[in-house]
Amino acid sequence: MNLSLSEAEGLVHSIGKKVQKLDGRDVLIAPPFTHIHYLTPLTKQYGIILAGQNMHWEDQGAYTGEISGKMLKEAGCTHVIIGHSERRNIFKEDDEMINQKTKKALEIGLVPILCVGEKLNEREENRTIEIIGSQLEKDLNGVDLNAHGIIIAYEPVWAIGTGKTATPSQAQEVHKFIRDFLKNSYSQEISENTLILYGGSVKPENISQLMAQSDIDGVLVGGASLKAETFIPIMEFGC
Repeated sequence: MNLSLSEAEGLVHSIGKKVQKLDGRDVLIAPPFTHIHYLTPLTKQYGIILAGQNMHWEDQGAYTGEISGKMLKEAGCTHVIIGHSERRNIFKEDDEMINQKTKKALEIGLVPILCVGEKLNEREENRTIEIIGSQLEKDLNGVDLNAHGIIIAYEPVWAIGTGKTATPSQAQEVHKFIRDFLKNSYSQEISENTLILYGGSVKPENISQLMAQSDIDGVLVGGASLKAETFIPIMEFGC
């Protein structure tokens, strides 16, 4: 819930000029719902992927304040973030809701960016793998990944907006677990082809260490994505 429309347009112009000079790099933005329609022409101009921050699992109905996946598609989105830690913890979305959203996104042709992650007390209790495994099992219950793609984002809740970051080895451990989960639950091909992102106080100062890990395919950027001077160095890393 950041940036006015004019600020968002300025940011897209700034990063878009850089995106056009990058090869083999996918850049995605997820603006507030009210901005999506206005930013669609700019994202198409610059080759930026457009996502919604959330969606409902029904196509329509008496759900005041909600947005359907079909509405996101109509506005220009190809992707949608599902199960972000703030949705889980502030708005009390549970795994059943997230599972329904994931299924609906795939059904209508949106690529879900499914977020999983543990809280600080769960990390301190050495339950990280248990928590991530439980979330994946419930969120992907009955989900057919053979028909459509999915992106998974690991975002340790204790490292979001706190300035703390999971060490590269901590992040890699969880990413490797997610990769193995996909292999065991689906197939080697799906495991290898699924993008797994890291999200948790990502910034220019730590992008190189994070991206050096074998199972980290990209990053889900929070606060650093709101300013061109911090997002562009992350976006350009390795190019």
